[in-house]
Amino acid sequence: MQNSKISNAIIRRLPRYRRYLGHLQNKGVKKISSNELSELLGYTASQIRQDLNTFGEFGQQGYGYEVDKLYKEINRILGLDREYKTVVVGAGKLGQAISNHNYFYKVGFTITALFDNNPAVIGTKVNDVEVHDVAELEDYVRDNNIDIGVICVQRDGAQSIADTLVAGGVKGIWNFAPIDLEIPDKVSLESVHLSDSLHALSFMIKHKIP
Repeated sequence: MQNSKISNAIIRRLPRYRRYLGHLQNKGVKKISSNELSELLGYTASQIRQDLNTFGEFGQQGYGYEVDKLYKEINRILGLDREYKTVVVGAGKLGQAISNHNYFYKVGFTITALFDNNPAVIGTKVNDVEVHDVAELEDYVRDNNIDIGVICVQRDGAQSIADTLVAGGVKGIWNFAPIDLEIPDKVSLESVHLSDSLHALSFMIKHKIP
């Protein structure tokens, strides 16, 4: 597998495969064919087989896929077979919501600290995680080998925070600020622009797109 050859479209589909396979596990389904997955997911059976074959041979012709095995393999491919030490920068409503979301802890994203510049919240705790002064961010990231930084600050301060996270040695940034960050290639970046998603929904409603 050559990482540089994996399309962004495949990467975006993998979490959906994982989610549906998890539903099948909960229902006690032991095996499933690509045609049955196609009916659930809305992708063609050929597309599903091509996507999965990018990472190895997980099914058997005439038998299909073992649900438990495929779920574990997709977990491994997605990197969900390890823990990620994570910090959240911005202890406002969004930062607190993320820190309080227990799902992240269940799948290995352990939030070890929050950061803010507001004296009123520094020293408080969110879901038993302490809020630190943002001035300590770079040293904390470096000293604690933090993997991921989550940016939940306003647009104007986001690039500075990203630069600090990079200087501290994070491997990835999850950005919720409404700005396209400039990040060196050695650091992975995932930006969630909530307004873009809402505007896309507005377009679909206006043009009656199902």
